[in-house]
This record gives sequence, structure tokens and C-alpha cells, in this order.
Amino acid sequence: MELRLPPPVIVLITLGCMLALSHYWPLYTFTFAGQRYVILLFCLLGTLLGLMAVWSFAKARTSIDPRFPNKTSKLVTTGIYRYSRNPMYLGLLSFLCAAFVYFSALSPLVMIVMFVFYMNNFQIAPEEAVLQAMFGEQFEHYCQQVRRWC
Repeated sequence: MELRLPPPVIVLITLGCMLALSHYWPLYTFTFAGQRYVILLFCLLGTLLGLMAVWSFAKARTSIDPRFPNKTSKLVTTGIYRYSRNPMYLGLLSFLCAAFVYFSALSPLVMIVMFVFYMNNFQIAPEEAVLQAMFGEQFEHYCQQVRRWC
């Protein structure tokens, strides 16, 4: 599997593009009561998802590095992984949603859509191909039971 950039780098690039869009092409700006609380909620959700995912991997004593899925020693299906196959990426998406609300413009939303597209096609699909090869029927059954994002 040949991954070009680690997911945190993709998030930083996405955030930079979101900032540029909100500054140079702020299509439909908005504010609303409780906006800061929504931002905080998304940040807390992202943090919680990330911590729960890392905890599940640590408990299973398997690799957390998405660049090397072939170093995975165990298929993690417990904890937060009972509800999402990719809670770490869902956590990163939560931070991008917080940024979207913070930037207060509709135009950065396109970058969130592009992030999900990129992650599905260039990160998650190759990871799942490796996991399918490693865990076969067990991984197939897991995929049938648990959704990719949530």
C-alpha cells in the first residue's frame, strides 16, 4: 500500500484550504447564537473519538499507524470500533466541522466534501484492501456489521 500523506497532514492541508476559501471567497457568511458552543462540541467529539480509538488499539496491542496497515496484528472490533470502522477519521472530520463553523462561511464546506472523498478513496479503501487480505472472512463479516464512518 502506497499512501502519499498521513491523515493529519491531509487535515492540515484541508484546514488551510478552508481558511483560504473563507477569507478570499466567503460565500454566504453566517453567525448564530451558540456558535462557540457548536465549535466546542465538535472539538470535544473529535477528541473523544480519537482517544477512544487509540485506547481500543492500545488495549488490543496493535499498530495505530495508518501508513502501515500490514503491521496490524489484530482486527479491532471492540470499543468504539463496534460503531464505526474509522473513528479516528471521524474524529478528524469533527475537527473540520468545527473549523467550518468557526470560519462562518459556506464556501469551506466544499473542502469537507473533498476530505471525505479523498479519505474514502485514497486512505480507507487501500487500508481495507490490506485488512481484507490479512483477516479475510472475519474482516468481511465486520464490514457487514459496522459502517465505515458511523
